[in-house]
Amino acid sequence: MKPVMIVAGTRPEVIKLAPVLRGLEKENVDYLFVWSGQHYDYLLSQIFFKEFELAEPKVDLKVGSGSHAMQTAEIMLRLEHTIKDYSPTVVVAEGDTNTVLASALVSVKCLTPFAHVEAGLRSWNMLMPEEVNRRVADAVASLHFAPTKWAALNLLFEGISSRTVHVTGNTIVDALQEFMSRVANLSDGVLSEYGLERNNFILVTLHRAENTDNHERLESILKALNELSQHYPIIFPIHPRTRNAVARFGLSKHLSRIRVIEPLGYFEFLALLSNCRIVLTDSGGIQEEAFTLKIPIVTLRYNTERPETTLHGVNVLAGADKDRIVKSALMQTERSEEIRKLNFKNPLGDGKAGKRIAQLLRDIIEADLTVKEPDLRDTPMIEYRLLNEGSSIEGSSLFDLLVAFDEDGKPTPPNLKGSSSRLLARIKSSFDDKDSSNS
Repeated sequence: MKPVMIVAGTRPEVIKLAPVLRGLEKENVDYLFVWSGQHYDYLLSQIFFKEFELAEPKVDLKVGSGSHAMQTAEIMLRLEHTIKDYSPTVVVAEGDTNTVLASALVSVKCLTPFAHVEAGLRSWNMLMPEEVNRRVADAVASLHFAPTKWAALNLLFEGISSRTVHVTGNTIVDALQEFMSRVANLSDGVLSEYGLERNNFILVTLHRAENTDNHERLESILKALNELSQHYPIIFPIHPRTRNAVARFGLSKHLSRIRVIEPLGYFEFLALLSNCRIVLTDSGGIQEEAFTLKIPIVTLRYNTERPETTLHGVNVLAGADKDRIVKSALMQTERSEEIRKLNFKNPLGDGKAGKRIAQLLRDIIEADLTVKEPDLRDTPMIEYRLLNEGSSIEGSSLFDLLVAFDEDGKPTPPNLKGSSSRLLARIKSSFDDKDSSNS
């Protein structure tokens, strides 16, 4: 039996793929774990494979750092050889990194189905490298594991076939359910180490290039942090890119009142996150984690690909405007207890996403999924039609169902249970059919 190939290259990818790997093991699905080495030296990466109790990758591509183009190209070149050597049934990658982009492109070029975990997220900001990566990956994928209904709808309205889209939940919820008991045991020690009181400090992360590489934005954010430090202690595990930018722009003076520390291990970071009053961040993953833990969030961005996190006001978008950051942060600190007591069903998932994805991959292997060529010799025209539910369309004419609409006109994936009054479909038709429809 040919294996499933799982490709990752950064720590966030490993965190979110860990539940999938465990699910594959429970389903007795043979898999091959490939490490691109996008962000971390392999020896350093061994630490968090052990932390998450995962077997080390069988293949290390050893790509390392570089420009977006260089890194993506190197992963593609090396991964192509790996795919040819192992002939996987499907290649799986998670998220929006250069590793994901390269995995998607080289898989389809090798005529191997590509499965995208966390498909359909959209920030609508094409200045973000991650937005480009996720859109391209989704465009060529044979399988889309969307974390939420909103993500699935993004895919469907981009013309992705509903047959390939599966709403699975977000695997970060699985990971948190598994790891938080370990984090609880660490919390007292971590808080004591940094002299912090539970629910009485602000946690900050900042790493995105649009913030760190822009002098004006970075200074505005740091000035906001300096002002907020008059109200609460602030701890700031600083990313190397951010530290270098602060030094390059001469902005160290704005950090004089802030506890700046080196980046933390995942469990130590979760100990701070779960015990802070609020978190200020530009990270997508931390928005998900904080939302799931019901920690108030101020996002230092002008858009988010995780709009679900803004439900109930748990997350607010402040951008890089100093006054708005301060106002939003103080508002969230006032609402901290209220947000922690909120009772709602987590739209990000129920903690079973990894299991669902593994079961879907098992079924796909058994069905022998391949990249297929459509036969359109007799029906070369593909058109879009809005159909009434129950419309009689010949099976040979229906190419794809895309999206359903309820009586209020709200869209929903057509594979979800529920009433729908109209369906958007791709229809195969000949030139003669097209001509007659216009007569």
